[in-house]
Amino acid sequence: MKTLTVFTPAFNRAYCLHQLYESLQRQTSKDFEWLIVDDGSTDNTESLVNSWIRDNLVPIRYYRQQNQGMHGAHNTAYEHIETELNVCIDSDDYMTDNAVELIVSFWKKHRSDKVCGFIGLDAYTNGQIIGTELPKHMKSSTLYDLYYKHGVKGDKKLIYRTELVKDNPYPLFESENYVGLNWKYLLLDQKYELLIMHEILCIVEYLPDGSTKNMLKQYRRNPKGFAFYRKELMKLPFGSLAFRYRQAVHYVSSSIISRNKNWLNEVPFKWLTILAIPLGLMLYGYISIKTKGVIPQKGTTNDYPMA
Repeated sequence: MKTLTVFTPAFNRAYCLHQLYESLQRQTSKDFEWLIVDDGSTDNTESLVNSWIRDNLVPIRYYRQQNQGMHGAHNTAYEHIETELNVCIDSDDYMTDNAVELIVSFWKKHRSDKVCGFIGLDAYTNGQIIGTELPKHMKSSTLYDLYYKHGVKGDKKLIYRTELVKDNPYPLFESENYVGLNWKYLLLDQKYELLIMHEILCIVEYLPDGSTKNMLKQYRRNPKGFAFYRKELMKLPFGSLAFRYRQAVHYVSSSIISRNKNWLNEVPFKWLTILAIPLGLMLYGYISIKTKGVIPQKGTTNDYPMA
């Protein structure tokens, strides 16, 4: 059995998915398989992937499902991954030529049941690291501490032990297709740390149809998913008061959008949420103005959020 599964949620990305496919062909290590979850694409993704499967240049497993959003595609991927490690590479990104070799060799050297995986670097197409580098003086850390205590910024590449990410599937909300992926990762933070790897593994290009460009519309269209995400982050035992307050502000805003009459009864910190109401109302007003004309809609959307 291979060591690593590279999995890719895909929604109408046939026009750019070839970049990842070509990068997988160039890998200096073949100790991987590629699992593609087609999240209800209406373009030619299925026929394109089937042609690659026939070419037999990269080991590919392909699953098609009705549109559920990025988190639903992650659920499906975790159900089918069988390798020890997994990494998500989005459909508009691609791997450096030695990424699989770096991942597998790093894990063979540092494998431990005391960690949930490890974290590496993403870079732009010009080779510049996205955000900040990872702390040089540290060998491991939780994801929360990296971002909220050690000042790490920007997208990073997360490689997880598959047996651990199979637990706690993301919830699905009718007529919505977004829940923050970090929810699962922060749950793992409560028991494990991530090893730190100072290598670029993935090349990222933020396309106009990605969530980086459309997050406010996602916020408006998926209020139940956003409210769930913020509520769960408030429960984290290691969250600071300021962190929880920010989540409460967003929770208030999303609850108003979703017209949830029981919002205050469902939240873990009622007093903090009450204090967050003024800013939550302001955030709701800002989102309403910026997304005027955008309404929640059933079925698939043209916006497919990234990790």
